Amino acid sequence: MTEEYTVKIGTRRSALALAQTDLVIAALSKAAGPSVKFEVHSMATMGDRDKTTPLPSLGKGLWTSELEAKLVNKEVDVIVHSLKDMPTSLPEGCVLGAVTQREDARDVVVFPRRQGGKYKALKDLPEGSVVGTSSVRRAAQLKRSYKGLVFRDVRGNIDTRLAKCDDENGGYDAIILAAAGLLRLGYDERIGQYLESSTEGGGLLHAVGQGALGLEIREGDEKIAELIKAAVDEDTMMAAFAERSVMRTLEGGCSVPIGVETKWVEDEGEKKLRLKVAVVSLDGKKAVDGERTEKIANLEEAEALGKGLAEKLAREGAQEILNAINKLRESAPGALKVSDA
Repeated sequence: MTEEYTVKIGTRRSALALAQTDLVIAALSKAAGPSVKFEVHSMATMGDRDKTTPLPSLGKGLWTSELEAKLVNKEVDVIVHSLKDMPTSLPEGCVLGAVTQREDARDVVVFPRRQGGKYKALKDLPEGSVVGTSSVRRAAQLKRSYKGLVFRDVRGNIDTRLAKCDDENGGYDAIILAAAGLLRLGYDERIGQYLESSTEGGGLLHAVGQGALGLEIREGDEKIAELIKAAVDEDTMMAAFAERSVMRTLEGGCSVPIGVETKWVEDEGEKKLRLKVAVVSLDGKKAVDGERTEKIANLEEAEALGKGLAEKLAREGAQEILNAINKLRESAPGALKVSDA
């Protein structure tokens, strides 16, 4: 007789986080069968509760640490994270057990409804237009190409940010969001422009892990480790491990301007992983870019690809950029922000 048991899943309480958790439960339920029940334990994390402090000033783990405490204490068995929110170094006893198939990893531009489709791309916005984003990575990269635009912090969940964008008194001419969140919540029609490395007028590399979900479990919990294999997408997991290796090697967190882009490509008749990385100063005036394409067969090779490219960029000036940002954070935490003003 098949043993019946309940798996407790931890997640943030936002609409997006709960929708993402539903996707994971659907995948696991199909593989596990009726003997396994799933119980969702949601909570508001520090990043959810503090709606005013700029994200860079809140530090690492603002979306994850409180959930991880519940995991370590065995109050939950697995945590569903947006992978881009997960620090690359996890607490002792915790491991990244699975990475799901990736939704579109790109960032996108959302224009206010009041514009009525007047603008189709960032390059169409007049000088002085205000672009909202809570990410220093996005702002720093975009400042390289769109020197006439003004960047201002915008916080809140997706619905809140969309409302601020549409508000006639909000002052935003566009905002930048992740495509994945909009697509998972059914807001496809709000996407005005997709941004990637090849975008005309100025590209944008996405965040490490963006678009993928990470399942964090207790180290040594073989039962749960076996269960969550059903949610693994191997190509996404290898790409994500390469990206996370870049960030880990450069000792960067989610609040530093490191952009990545990974794609599986055909090269010389073989399937290979192409990794692009950009490290940009906060004002967009200094940048170090790099790219490598290699045949990758496992997670170890993926991590080696990321580490190798990151070390090369560090020698070429990326580490100097990040050291200056970290020094600024330590000396004046409030100075690390998106806003130009």
